[in-house]
Amino acid sequence: MKPGRMVMLVLGTLAALLGLGLLAGAAGVGWLNFQQRDEGYFTTQSHRFDAASSAITTAGLDVMVQGRLPDVIPSETAGSILLRGAAATPGKGIFVGIAPQQDAARYLEGVKRSEIRELNLRPFRVDYTEVPGTRTPARPGAQNFWAASAEGTGTQELRWNVLPGSWTVVVMNADATAPVSVDLQAGVRSDLLWPLFLWLLIAGIVLLVIGVPLIVAGAMGLGRHGPPPHLLPAHYPPGQHQPGHYPAGQPLAGHAPPLETPTQGPPAAAGVPGSAGTPGMQPGPYPAAEYPAAAYPAAGYPAPGYPAPGYPAPGGGAGAPPPPAVVDQFENPRYPARLTGHIDPALSRWMWLVKWFLAIPHLIVLFFLWFALIITSIVAWFAILFTARYPHSLFNFNVGVLRWSWRVSFYAFTAIGTDRYPPFTLARTDYPADFDVDYPDHLSRGLVLVKSWLLAIPHLLIVGVLAGSSRTWVASSDDDFAGGAGRYTSGSAVSLLTLLAFIAGVILLFTGRYLRTLFDLLIGLNRWVYRVAAYVALMRDEYPPFRLDMGPADPNERPVVSPQTSPPRGPS
Repeated sequence: MKPGRMVMLVLGTLAALLGLGLLAGAAGVGWLNFQQRDEGYFTTQSHRFDAASSAITTAGLDVMVQGRLPDVIPSETAGSILLRGAAATPGKGIFVGIAPQQDAARYLEGVKRSEIRELNLRPFRVDYTEVPGTRTPARPGAQNFWAASAEGTGTQELRWNVLPGSWTVVVMNADATAPVSVDLQAGVRSDLLWPLFLWLLIAGIVLLVIGVPLIVAGAMGLGRHGPPPHLLPAHYPPGQHQPGHYPAGQPLAGHAPPLETPTQGPPAAAGVPGSAGTPGMQPGPYPAAEYPAAAYPAAGYPAPGYPAPGYPAPGGGAGAPPPPAVVDQFENPRYPARLTGHIDPALSRWMWLVKWFLAIPHLIVLFFLWFALIITSIVAWFAILFTARYPHSLFNFNVGVLRWSWRVSFYAFTAIGTDRYPPFTLARTDYPADFDVDYPDHLSRGLVLVKSWLLAIPHLLIVGVLAGSSRTWVASSDDDFAGGAGRYTSGSAVSLLTLLAFIAGVILLFTGRYLRTLFDLLIGLNRWVYRVAAYVALMRDEYPPFRLDMGPADPNERPVVSPQTSPPRGPS
């Protein structure tokens, strides 16, 4: 990967993420501003306040005591406060007032009062600090220092535009007697929400306008490097190898001796050492010295009459006839998205316990790559809609992101099938895990409108079970702002893939063996997930098959054409 293109992608992702965050904030602020239309307030429920003193007060309420509102704010106030209350005893008058802190302190000097120390709404609980005193205050309504006040019997309502300064809220009986018992409700509205909404909206749009082109340019630059996914092996640049075709002298990942008791597999082809094999394994004996073997696949493998590695032949010999063709609406044709994963010859018993930590650098990079994939998929959606073609450089980039994700997942999370650290590249390499998608020459303009969200729903439900973690919320209290949500407790569960990989790791830790059947199942489940991912990312119009193709080699992998050998004949 070229550093310049990666820097563009990272900067674009940061700008776009910040822009999306600001737009999300703008949406929330806009909704709040809409809810307080027509002089509306966000209010709490009514709660009972009881005190054995002559007054209930709040601690000092400091509002911009060092300055004033910025000149860009089109209002002279930061908002409004609503206080609504009534005496617990019917027919008794109450007083609610807001005053400068110093004036309220002089008025209540020597008066026994209860100052609110802590107030919780969920659940409701109020704690007071009792201030001793013996003096009986004058009637509060007769004082002239109140910034806003309400007095009388029945329900009283006070509205006050918040101004800079230090303020105190005072609640008393109208006749200044003790004790005080009132039902109070508070509310708030802000005149700052509308200008804040505008600023968040404008800033978010500007950042998106900057970030999205940077992401697309970076992705296109990264996608231009490396061969198109459908090239033959002879057309690959030096250093890049088609999956399953590894250069001589390198270990053949996944072609180790069986880790379980071997079962009789397909007979070897003529000229290939060994007479028995294990599904998914290269035929022949496996002495340790032969791991650095000749180029894979070996000539004559798989044996004539047998399907792809890991799948039993329909008959009992090399010349067994192919199964009869079934051509109807339930036919499962070759799918153009292929995933492979070959287990290492000897896995460490314990290394899987720390691979998640070792993979953190990859996860950081993948965070940016996956965000870029979402953006480029949206761009590709418009390109397909108007041109019926997927931009080739974006296609290569998106396939590379899925390939990178699969390599990291195979290494650390959903297969733990290799101890070899994944490469930092989008291109195809000789890594034992690979993913590829054939580039489509034409895509349907109609299907692009519905396939990634509507047609994919059945598969997305299945993928949610296989790879998605679940989280549940249970309401534990509905005591909150009026019309708002309650307080919730949550719980979560791991995905099926993660659970199976963990089971495989525990077995490996205590026995030193990786169950072949469990490995094949994990690869099959991952293959299903990544086929759906390719379809949802608009890369193909063919609907993913509802089948679990287990085993390390994808049954849809095209035969590798070697200059020295002709492709082996399989079942027709």
